[in-house]
Amino acid sequence: MPRPLRVIAAAFALFLVTACNSASSGGGSPSSVRGVTADTIRVGGIVSMTTASGYSKKDTDLGARARYDRANAEGGVNGRRIEYLGAEDDGQDPARNLAAARELVQQEKVFAVSPMSSVTFAGADFLDAQKVPTVGWGTLPSFCGPAHLYGFNGCLVPTPGGTLNQTWPEGLAAVLGGARGKSVALIAGDNDAGKFGIRTFTQGFKAAGFQVSYAKAVVPATSMPSDWSAYTKEILRSGPGGGAPHAVVSVMQTPYNIGLFTALKRSGYKGVISDPTDYDPGLLAKDATKQALDGVHVLLQFQPFESDTPAMRQFKSDIKKAAGGRDVPLNMHMMTGYMSADLFLSVAAKAGKDLTTESFQKAASGFSDTGTLVGDRALPKGQKESFGCGALVRLENGRYEVAVPFTCYPPIPFG
Repeated sequence: MPRPLRVIAAAFALFLVTACNSASSGGGSPSSVRGVTADTIRVGGIVSMTTASGYSKKDTDLGARARYDRANAEGGVNGRRIEYLGAEDDGQDPARNLAAARELVQQEKVFAVSPMSSVTFAGADFLDAQKVPTVGWGTLPSFCGPAHLYGFNGCLVPTPGGTLNQTWPEGLAAVLGGARGKSVALIAGDNDAGKFGIRTFTQGFKAAGFQVSYAKAVVPATSMPSDWSAYTKEILRSGPGGGAPHAVVSVMQTPYNIGLFTALKRSGYKGVISDPTDYDPGLLAKDATKQALDGVHVLLQFQPFESDTPAMRQFKSDIKKAAGGRDVPLNMHMMTGYMSADLFLSVAAKAGKDLTTESFQKAASGFSDTGTLVGDRALPKGQKESFGCGALVRLENGRYEVAVPFTCYPPIPFG
């Protein structure tokens, strides 16, 4: 090869090496950041769309899409459009959850995962190790501590040295006219989440002044009971003097709650019944479900749909647009997706035009805002404790009504 051509070839080879090194360096230019280009930010989600019990969080995806659509209509984030790929279905299976996380990062090359909503989060360690900003429903321990994982309303699973959200105990105390002299029975599924839930809520209800007369994670988590009598008999004898407790609190999903609540009512129970999952007008389509949930107080960790605030009106408008202009029944999963997307967008906007994992983390380390649908938000506080706000709604004559308005309560130390 003539010398001039050798020089040109060598220079071209050097250019290729330099370009490749630059592309893999993780530096600040858009081409070097996974999922970020000059005009787009690629985001995916992981949601339990299908489950063995029939319970579904599929509308989490619609909620996220609604918020991203509005962001794009308003010009995106610092000039970049959100390229939302939709949510992968993990089927509440740990193996599928991890597989979905790997696919989104390694194949789809997303910058972030938001929303993530499931009862399992096997992909948490992988996403954190890959430095993928991940926002979801902080009902799992993985949202409490890891640097790159965020709960849209904070960490709802307290850790030693952290704090405990008192929304549920204080809300039920308001319903019952005070906690003094009142007993509560807590029941959950026989799995890690159920056992931890029993531990935390036992402490919370006791701190609020309740007598916790029953607290067990005993319901089979993999097969729903066809006969609830063994559970109801024990619960209804756990109160003062061997009678019924003043309140029964279920830390379980909808299909289980329907069975338990129906059995309690057939046994003649007249006390307060409460759970954290059954705020869904779609559940009222079936008479049996409607009857089982009638009178039940449902814990919310966001403003009720019945409230008339600018933020709630915006949420409803965004959901309607994302649903093709149709008025669809609202549910808590839509809010989960919407507020997961909202927190991601808010932090990404603060990170500025030079969006990298590092700039996102720096923005998150001092992030705060006020007056959102989940109350006042602050990071990194939200990686150790919840934002402490919530409400109770009660199903009455086929309609949800606000029983305890959206309120923020001081947390208590968890130990």
